[in-house]
Amino acid sequence: MSQDAPFWETTPLSAMTEAQWESLCDGCGKCCLEKFEEEDTGDIIYSRIACALLDTATCRCRDYEHRARQVADCIALVPAALEMPNWLPETCAYRRLREGKRLPKWHPLLTGDPESVANAGHSVRGRVIGPESGEDPLMNLIDWIK
Repeated sequence: MSQDAPFWETTPLSAMTEAQWESLCDGCGKCCLEKFEEEDTGDIIYSRIACALLDTATCRCRDYEHRARQVADCIALVPAALEMPNWLPETCAYRRLREGKRLPKWHPLLTGDPESVANAGHSVRGRVIGPESGEDPLMNLIDWIK
């Protein structure tokens, strides 16, 4: 690899700095949706119900630093959580890099534009509802998440 190669192509996930690690998140919000595992296939099925802490307008956590204390089933995304990354969407940079794939062409690290994920149609912005809606997640499944 060239010396000018970007860090995500040269640095293993486990060796990244905190800033490098955090910059991999494209801000799509997909990982913050209620999801279910299909019993027969193991496929992950996403609902339109967002975590209570997800700001559905910005697709960012309202209390990122304390999220695990406030949401019991919040998974802290650390290298160890990527041992079985199938719970993350196929477009997720963490999952893609773990699987030896490249970042998607619309990723903000490639475009320099934090809005590129939304412009490419890969954000949950405007497409999900909060848990306060009281709607049944099983009646709000989506298939556009991959």
